[in-house]
Amino acid sequence: MLRIVLFDDNARFSDSVNMLLATTADMRLVHSARDTSQLIPVIQQEQPDVVLMDIDMPGKGGIEGVGQLRARFPDLPVLMLTGFEDADKVFASLCAGANGYILKSAGIDLLIQHIRDVHQGGAPMTPLIAKKVLDRFLMLQPVSKEEDFNLSEREKEVLQYLVKGHSYKMIASEMEISYETVHTHIRKIYKKLHVNSVSEAVSKTLTLRYFRKEAQ
Repeated sequence: MLRIVLFDDNARFSDSVNMLLATTADMRLVHSARDTSQLIPVIQQEQPDVVLMDIDMPGKGGIEGVGQLRARFPDLPVLMLTGFEDADKVFASLCAGANGYILKSAGIDLLIQHIRDVHQGGAPMTPLIAKKVLDRFLMLQPVSKEEDFNLSEREKEVLQYLVKGHSYKMIASEMEISYETVHTHIRKIYKKLHVNSVSEAVSKTLTLRYFRKEAQ
């Protein structure tokens, strides 16, 4: 049973998420709050498996909230919620440590899938946001001529799909392999890159020579 905590100031949306998770066999909403004023105490008390965080909230807001969570709970998956695909805000939340994001207008099935994806180490992103991440890190990171982290060709292919914002399910379909095989590849990628999230993996991939051509 995945324990979910939600931070969102829209009561109607919070109620909808609560009803959705109540009918999902392996998930339940254990706490809902309209701001992040009690962020750390709530996480310490509820010990969630995934946090759903609205980007725009009164007070500190979701982006600052993610930064606080990442500092105190580095391995806790955080999925950002947004009403509109504001590329700059979404990008800022990913830089702060979010594992992915989803539009509030997305369908029920997609929300459930994204929750599962971030819990299993994925990073749901649309190609627009993935490109912003790529472009920003290309400006900041030098390309190494020596280091390739010993990734296999298959692992490079999986990583390339991740950077483009594909979910585990989409990668499995594109590569014609099972969901479980995708998960296994990603665990190996994390180990070789010495990272714990896709956001960190994206940064490191931009030091690899074989991504220079793809990003141009």
